[in-house]
Amino acid sequence: MEYFLQLFFSGLTRGSIYALIALGYTMVYGIIQLINFAHGEIYMIGAFVALIVAGVCTIYGLSGVSILILAGVIAVIYACAYGYTLEKVAYRPLRGAPRLAPLISAIGMSIFLQNYVLLAQTSDFLPFPRLIPDFAFMEPVAHIIGSPELVILVTTVVTMILLTLLIKKTRVGKAMRATQQDMNMARLVGVNVDRIISMTFIIGSGLAAIGGVLVASYIGQVNFYIGFLAGVKAFTAAVLGGIGSIPGAVIGGLVLGWAESFAAGYISSAYEDVFTFGLLVLILTLRPAGILGKARKQKV
Repeated sequence: MEYFLQLFFSGLTRGSIYALIALGYTMVYGIIQLINFAHGEIYMIGAFVALIVAGVCTIYGLSGVSILILAGVIAVIYACAYGYTLEKVAYRPLRGAPRLAPLISAIGMSIFLQNYVLLAQTSDFLPFPRLIPDFAFMEPVAHIIGSPELVILVTTVVTMILLTLLIKKTRVGKAMRATQQDMNMARLVGVNVDRIISMTFIIGSGLAAIGGVLVASYIGQVNFYIGFLAGVKAFTAAVLGGIGSIPGAVIGGLVLGWAESFAAGYISSAYEDVFTFGLLVLILTLRPAGILGKARKQKV
């Protein structure tokens, strides 16, 4: 039973990170029907910014929690700026182009950002300081779930609640929902669609940066390529839950995290990805729109 609980919380931690990144994919797709394949690189850039900030803070003698908060805030701001610039430079000029054009642009930006960080930093894995301390009250259950996992889960839950309140209760959230339902009608009722799309990229990038900082501190290392694999997994989670659905992204991330954890624990870590993508194929075969996705009729 103890081993099962270890795998359960390990999968819950993985799934929480996948959900944070998948939200960026699903929010953008829900509004402009675009798969932002550069989203994983925003996650990676957030982790590198946090590493640089952590290094500077260590010189001035700040403690682990203080560094974590400061690094997280600066990484989010930096990633939001990247997300805004990405939308304005790579996607907005192609808004009226055939759908293949922005997709190619997204892949190109992903490759560009990877090589940009490769040249600016290094191709090697860099050690990331452990910023999450061990809490004394977690000692009785430390063999099942540790302090880093708890911080990741709490941060994810709080972030999800704040995002839900933003979308459901604020004017920006209402404008996002209106833009998602009918962009032209939203313009007619006074919604600044371009600003809302930019805001969606900014929010999604901030969520990815939070995930990047948490994972880097949890794993203890970063590399220019970490965004690609995390982006693929998060995109899989978004599709699994029903791309375009925010609750679907969360559920898809959790299902994916548990699938990976239990497959690695009870079968073999070598077949972790095989089991994961096999589950994706199975669910999409039975329900092509995803777990919570709604089938859309194609306009002729």
